[in-house]
Amino acid sequence: MFKKILIANRGEIALRVICACKELGIRAVAIYSEADRNSLHVRFADEAICIGPPQLAQSYLNIPAVISAAEIANVDAIHPGYGLLAENANFAEVAEACNIKFIGPPPEVTRLMGEKEKARAAMKKAGVPILPGSEGILGSDGEALEWARQVGFPVIIKASAGGGGRGMRIVRSEEELPALFQAAQSEAAAAFGNGDLYMEKFVERPRHIEFQVLADQYGQVVSLGERECSIQRRHQKLLEESPSTHVTPELREQIGQVLCKTLSEIGYVNAGTIEFLMDEDRRMYFIEMNTRIQVEHPVTEMVTDVDLVKSQILLAAGARMDEVLQGPIVHRGHAIECRINAEHPEKFTPSAGKITAFHPPGGTGVRVDTAAYEQGTIPPYYDSLIAKLIVRGKDRNEAVSRMARALEMFIIEGVYTTIPLQRRILADADFRAGRVDTTFIEKLLRRPNG
Repeated sequence: MFKKILIANRGEIALRVICACKELGIRAVAIYSEADRNSLHVRFADEAICIGPPQLAQSYLNIPAVISAAEIANVDAIHPGYGLLAENANFAEVAEACNIKFIGPPPEVTRLMGEKEKARAAMKKAGVPILPGSEGILGSDGEALEWARQVGFPVIIKASAGGGGRGMRIVRSEEELPALFQAAQSEAAAAFGNGDLYMEKFVERPRHIEFQVLADQYGQVVSLGERECSIQRRHQKLLEESPSTHVTPELREQIGQVLCKTLSEIGYVNAGTIEFLMDEDRRMYFIEMNTRIQVEHPVTEMVTDVDLVKSQILLAAGARMDEVLQGPIVHRGHAIECRINAEHPEKFTPSAGKITAFHPPGGTGVRVDTAAYEQGTIPPYYDSLIAKLIVRGKDRNEAVSRMARALEMFIIEGVYTTIPLQRRILADADFRAGRVDTTFIEKLLRRPNG
């Protein structure tokens, strides 16, 4: 087992990894920028090292600075969290070259799954259903037009190296394709340093379903079921739940078996999430894989009682799957997560500043993952996530009622938050009936409030 782990991240996920390390008896080393000097992940780590100024490129994304901190602290392993360097294969390779274990999949697998078109090809070869689309990277808007005519409008152009909605454009006609292609290419190059694009058939009003997996170093892969992530705006998730109201036990078993076989064959190791779109006929189409822990991982933890972060650490240390899980995976009840962001609840503009009041809710079946506190500051340099509010109920109705109650009792003052929007979602009749898709927020905001 590792003796000391460096956490190459910040905020709530860094604190989450620290918790897992403490429970496993492992010393945790935090890194921080000058803007995060007073952050809770710095306070609760066993050691903390400043790696640079507030700007991401000079601190949390600065691979030499992060590796130097790891070497100074003499750590055995690095946990990357999510975002930042979590899916950077070069970072994983540098860590391994310095004899520091990277807690994640092998770099070559990260690279394969990180290039979205290569991931599509690998999944298609393994028999996982994918959306019709281009074969390989699009060389020009002219080539894109040829593929669009074959696939049929509407289509969606996506950044091969991207995510989070950047480098992505929906194209509904031939006339608008050239301009949207150029816009997506420019945005992808600016965001990811890679302007490569590919194309898929665009599914109107899909559900966004993702499957959580764990894999050991010996070829054993298990599926922990799905999460429904359809409540999102600008391709950013706002609310997740498990199980999905639209995934049957038979479909869950079928998809899980295919994914486990496929990931075992490509040599996948550690935690991962495979994302699908589901159309109105409940057909599932692979869209991408995230080779890391997800923001919404607590939803799965709540319904399976599997600690995914501790599992990541144990798997990276060489544990076998049966040692990690210690029994069959059993799903209990229903869980929902609301992402509480420091944003205007309808305009979605960032709201950095000092938190003047902070009172998280509690009670049976309620969990709050956060690094925020009263008089703490939300810096303008980073993601706007303040907290993740997660609840579990014996069924979906109880989980919805519990979440509505918890949101009402969550007090955050000094900055705008998305709590008012989350409360609107929980009160909506369509949401309560499970009638959701990726256009839900768009439709909700068109309706009068109250």
